[in-house]
Amino acid sequence: MDELLNVTYITIDGYVEINKYRYVYFYCMFIVYILIICSNSTIVYLICIHKNLHEPMYIFIAALLVNCALYTTSVFPKFLIDFLSEKQIISYSACIFQYFVFYTLACSEFFLLAVMAFDRYVAICKPLQYPTIMSKTTVSIFLVIAWVVPASHIAVPAVLTAEAKLCDFNVKAIFCSNAIYTLQCLKSQFFVVFGLVGLVDLVMLPLIFIVFTYTKIFIVSYQSCKEIRKKATETCLPHLSVLISFSCLGLYDVIGARVESDFSKTTRLMMTLQAVLYHPLFNPFIYGLKMKEISKHLKRLLCQAKIVSYTNTEC
Repeated sequence: MDELLNVTYITIDGYVEINKYRYVYFYCMFIVYILIICSNSTIVYLICIHKNLHEPMYIFIAALLVNCALYTTSVFPKFLIDFLSEKQIISYSACIFQYFVFYTLACSEFFLLAVMAFDRYVAICKPLQYPTIMSKTTVSIFLVIAWVVPASHIAVPAVLTAEAKLCDFNVKAIFCSNAIYTLQCLKSQFFVVFGLVGLVDLVMLPLIFIVFTYTKIFIVSYQSCKEIRKKATETCLPHLSVLISFSCLGLYDVIGARVESDFSKTTRLMMTLQAVLYHPLFNPFIYGLKMKEISKHLKRLLCQAKIVSYTNTEC
């Protein structure tokens, strides 16, 4: 603890042999981070510039990918700094801020997926009412709720954690996740109860809503013509694949926070890296390849890039 500046520093103690593999870690994570930012930005760019993609479904996809990029940015720059530093430390206030941003964006992911499920439900089950229900105002309200509600909820434990007394200054993780609760001298029952409430409000309820919505969609699609079934498959399966992968990785974080000693340091590192790598990295590929309209514009963009590259080479 620095008494002159009155700043508390936390040691990040979740890396495996970082002194030996620091440059391997750095180059691999740097390349992956650039790939995540570029791939997500490309799909968002295509949605922004093409007017036929200015529909609620694509706007929500763009919001999801922006959320993914921010989600990654909440942890990756600190990773890169840690890899090149002799000591992996972070101020406690910055640690709390990272915790707040990371979990806000993670919970926003479930809200955005729930909104996307509702959009597909209206489009497939109530097509005639779709323009009225999914107006620009409705879309804007959904997007605000998707980010504001999780932020408001996560702010409560973040503020209370910032004021808690610490008896340990080594967090057994590679960033400030739920593991920061192990640093507190007294483990308040409030955090346990509020955490369970948050799990229900921010994760379970959106998941239940999504399952109910897609069940209705598939029932209606099954009873409808082949064209409706094809439309449901093309637009819903990408959302479901993203939901399943993110839910499984989120489940690890919840379990890991409660059975900390049951995982080795290497296992914890690998699972945490999957949670912050897999989802942001593969989302743009899932939507870029599986969504027909986005895929069409993406192929055109790649063809133009090849032509420009070939022309420059010839010159």
